[in-house]
Amino acid sequence: MPELNTRWDIFCTVVDNFGDIGVTWRLARQLVAEHSLKVRLWIDDLHAFERLCPDIDIEASQQWQQGVEVCKWPTDWPPTEAADVVIAAFACQLPSAYMDAMAEREKPPLWMNLDYLSAEDWIVGCHGLPSVKYKHVQKYFFFPGFQEGTGGLLREKGLLERRWQFQQSPQAQREFLQGLGIDRAEDALLISLFAYENSGLASWLETMASDSTPTHLLVPEGRILADLERWLGVDGLAAGAVHVRDALTVQILPFVRQDQYDLLLWSCDFNAVRGEDSFVRAQWAARPLLWHIYQQEEDVHLDKLDAFLERYVQGLTPAASEAISGLWRAWNAGETMGDHWQSTRKHWPELQKHADAWCLEQALQADLAAALVQFYVNWI
Repeated sequence: MPELNTRWDIFCTVVDNFGDIGVTWRLARQLVAEHSLKVRLWIDDLHAFERLCPDIDIEASQQWQQGVEVCKWPTDWPPTEAADVVIAAFACQLPSAYMDAMAEREKPPLWMNLDYLSAEDWIVGCHGLPSVKYKHVQKYFFFPGFQEGTGGLLREKGLLERRWQFQQSPQAQREFLQGLGIDRAEDALLISLFAYENSGLASWLETMASDSTPTHLLVPEGRILADLERWLGVDGLAAGAVHVRDALTVQILPFVRQDQYDLLLWSCDFNAVRGEDSFVRAQWAARPLLWHIYQQEEDVHLDKLDAFLERYVQGLTPAASEAISGLWRAWNAGETMGDHWQSTRKHWPELQKHADAWCLEQALQADLAAALVQFYVNWI
């Protein structure tokens, strides 16, 4: 791919706490690090961003972080020269003054709407197609995805090699976990839980607590803590708290940087994740997983869930497919989890092998950052 001396602007409005900014921050860094691009990341909520990047100055209107120019999205938009490539993440509306600046360029920029991740078949037909125009500036659809004909998934160079080396080193895993204050028992099942509020949690916890196999549940600070407090009968759960009930140990972790979260996913036997960014990272961890999809009006999200499951379970035996699909659907409906969890545990070796195969299959596609750059190269 040729070297590109180009400037890219990425716009992000924070809707889902960390999913939107998680994707755009990861993408911006990769475009800088692997493609030597000049990238500005415009964010409307630096408080949410601070959780992912503690070095951020939430009062600064402009600053540099890891090679990315991070700009606070101002209420009153100042005169700003439009970039060569403009990415509106997740259909966010660009400032009207900036859109005028795009139209005033002698050569209009490439303007792309980076859409939400989906496994639905229709996105293949829409990926890369022209969308609306603003004056003479054309916008294009760009869809991440799990199949050929989409934009692929975010995946940094060498990610799977680093993950494999880490998972082959018990010492590296032990040192990382101990750094977070985690003392894992050798016979315990290690599970991470990052989720939205869920009425099905109590039944899952009860099943793990009564299991013959001990479980160590690691819960990063987040929206699921209120449900966890109700089940434990405690108030004010915070990082560092550890509670034991029969075979279940629950430990609250601090919110960590993205690279540390990767290591957490790689260390666990099973990962419950939410939204989009952590969902993709759990797939690169090559471990069985449970996805809590972001809820949408009229249950549109359930169509997306079913579309992914239909693709994901291919290659599994009918029994294993039914077990993992039942678990996912129950979790996303807030239903009782006990029987579904026990069925999933019966097929653990097959699901582990399948998670590894799925990871390698997805890695055959170009990663999202490379696909965006190639789209620009083809466009010019």
